[in-house]
Amino acid sequence: MEDNKIAVGLDIGTTKIVAMIGRKNEYGKIEVIGIGKAKSLGVKRGVVSNITQTIQSIQQAVDEAESVSGVQIEDVVVGIAGQHIRSLHHSDYITRNNADEVIEDTDIEDLVNQVHKLVMLPGEEIIHVLPQEFKVDSQADIKEPIGMYGGRLEANFHVVVGQVSSIRNIGRCVKSAGLDLSEITLEPLASAQAVLSQEEKEAGVALIDIGGGTTDLAIFKDGIIRHTAVIPFGGNVITDDIKEGCSIIEKQAELLKTKFGSAWPGENKDTEIVSIPGLRGREPKEITLKNLSKIIHARVQEIIEHVFLEIKNYGHETAKGKLIAGIVLTGGGSQLKHLRQLVEYITGMDARIGFPNEHLAGDSDEALSSPSYATAVGLLMEGLEKEIKVEETQALVEDTISEEENEEEVINTQPKVEVKPKPKKKSFFDKFTEGLKDFLDNAE
Repeated sequence: MEDNKIAVGLDIGTTKIVAMIGRKNEYGKIEVIGIGKAKSLGVKRGVVSNITQTIQSIQQAVDEAESVSGVQIEDVVVGIAGQHIRSLHHSDYITRNNADEVIEDTDIEDLVNQVHKLVMLPGEEIIHVLPQEFKVDSQADIKEPIGMYGGRLEANFHVVVGQVSSIRNIGRCVKSAGLDLSEITLEPLASAQAVLSQEEKEAGVALIDIGGGTTDLAIFKDGIIRHTAVIPFGGNVITDDIKEGCSIIEKQAELLKTKFGSAWPGENKDTEIVSIPGLRGREPKEITLKNLSKIIHARVQEIIEHVFLEIKNYGHETAKGKLIAGIVLTGGGSQLKHLRQLVEYITGMDARIGFPNEHLAGDSDEALSSPSYATAVGLLMEGLEKEIKVEETQALVEDTISEEENEEEVINTQPKVEVKPKPKKKSFFDKFTEGLKDFLDNAE
């Protein structure tokens, strides 16, 4: 397979930074050819808090991925999350000049551009404008209005908003690490692409991605993204609670959580005890697993209740908003024992753990199918799709030019016609990424 079909996903998380290099095999599955991982030191709750440390962590992850794969990384697809992300719903319309002509891409683009002019709070910027249903004249609930006649085109939009400074800080870190930013994607959307099936998105599903610093939520219904939210709690607050509650160091608390932790206190008996070595000659500490589970349960319950409040705000109890496919849990925090049962108990909805292995090639390393790599796999998929689209556009242009040259050879009497490739319609993210690149170039 050619090198130009290789893409790189860069997941800048609160706990770890992952660089994943991959390509599609002949069956359309993703073959990961290199992965690099580094401890994330300069990111707090999904937001860059120390530029220098974040750059070092990115370089470390990228260097490791390059040495494993033997491929030089140039540009990456980066995920964005963090407590500064919020979403809102907005309806807008345009009145078309000529109702006798059918609705085209340009009309939808005009409508989307109009939404981009919305006045945001100071320091905020629109990241994503996602059309949901359209309305043409008085006909409602239209999914695809292109090709229809109508004078007034109206739509409901899901608008994702973020802090300008946070977005630019991520861009600065990536650029300073010697990489180009090919695309920015909202992390819950990347995770959803990696672990959700199209059937689940159609039926209605809530994806809960429990990371180290944040818990991301993405709700889909009828195949369309309906609601997104970022809750500023994750696995790290559980570790902090264990550290405080048991008076131990962070490293020990993390190990206790992953090895012996459970979200359901009733599972452990009072006689189950774990001994932790004391610091510098001090006596070892004995902690009952029941107490450990109680500490974890209290914090996990709080996180789930926050997420469930967001699901209620979306309106999952209405007939129209019913989430038939229930909840899918992913991210590193979803690996906590008995978490699925607790989620089902609190929400009353079916739940499953989401693994990204469905899209990975059969001979992939088993570690890659862990929920903690869901975002990185989703970002890699996004990058590969972009590469394929670019390649298809180039092939189309080349075919058009060669056809034109053949016609000229046959009919020399015809005047020369210059073939201009049809410009590829840029998505907002493409425009946003270009704007961010220009800003970073000028800032130097």
